[in-house]
Amino acid sequence: MSTDRKTVLITGCSDGGIGAALAETFHDHRYHVFATVRTPSKAPKSLINSPNATVLTLDVLDSTSISDAVEKVTKATGGKLDVLVNNSGGSIILPALDTSIEDGKKLFDLNFWAPLAVTQAFAPLLIRSKGCLVNNTSVNGALPFVFMSMYNSSKAAFMSASETWRMELAPLGVRTITLMTGGVKTKFFDNYVPRQVPENSYYIGAKDAVQKMGDGSLQDSGIDRYSYASKVFQAVERKVSGKLWVGGGAVPAKWALWLLPQWGVVGILLLFAAEYLCGIDEDDVLNALVGFDDEKNVSCVWNNRSWGEERRLKSYTSCATVMAA
Repeated sequence: MSTDRKTVLITGCSDGGIGAALAETFHDHRYHVFATVRTPSKAPKSLINSPNATVLTLDVLDSTSISDAVEKVTKATGGKLDVLVNNSGGSIILPALDTSIEDGKKLFDLNFWAPLAVTQAFAPLLIRSKGCLVNNTSVNGALPFVFMSMYNSSKAAFMSASETWRMELAPLGVRTITLMTGGVKTKFFDNYVPRQVPENSYYIGAKDAVQKMGDGSLQDSGIDRYSYASKVFQAVERKVSGKLWVGGGAVPAKWALWLLPQWGVVGILLLFAAEYLCGIDEDDVLNALVGFDDEKNVSCVWNNRSWGEERRLKSYTSCATVMAA
């Protein structure tokens, strides 16, 4: 590899995803890219034959695989790495009451423990080069999107850890960027295996909504993955540190969390869930939220049957979608 180029290792670089776009963007800006994938055949074809890119097989859940990757990068770079991007991750879209504990733990392994393991393994290389650690978390870590509690909480844990690592690594000369990623148009959902809402679920009435969330249509409002990658690259080059809100809806989410009271943020999420996922009229939701009709009650629609008592929408929690009774 050329010695006049900076180096970056990016996990989760399957073609069509955020990682691949990041790898290609860094490559085009004179970085030597170590693009890691679990399945070699899924690597971006644009990088496979480039002398300034190395495609590595890496399973972030396997300690031996991580050690092998560290050994190869150390040998190629002389023991230095300028940028490490923890990008690998997964999702579960299902009501919390219907999610198995085993599946939840597996998701935390992938979204939280794996980035920590990769960071620990490559830390000596980053420290030697006074490099930059980039962690791809999510706006979901700060917002309670319905039916994504496992994903939300795993990203919240990763976000909190990343900001803590930022303080711990700074004295060692390593910057840390925490990506608060919003909507990005990728092929992520091409490999997503939808979970089915059980027939005996309290949320059986939301079956179609859960399926809709897992079909990738929510990405339609996201930004192009190369636009996203360009913003991340620029942040690395500008020596940014801390949270970077990037992607569709990310900046509005940032301001909403800062400016609005909790009930306001909850109200926005309820509007989204009720109108987009369940097709409930926006005016009905708004009227109930602001209390225009004190006599209007609302009931949960997930199971199409009463929970025993009707509740007003404005007092409903952010983990349920509602409709006008």
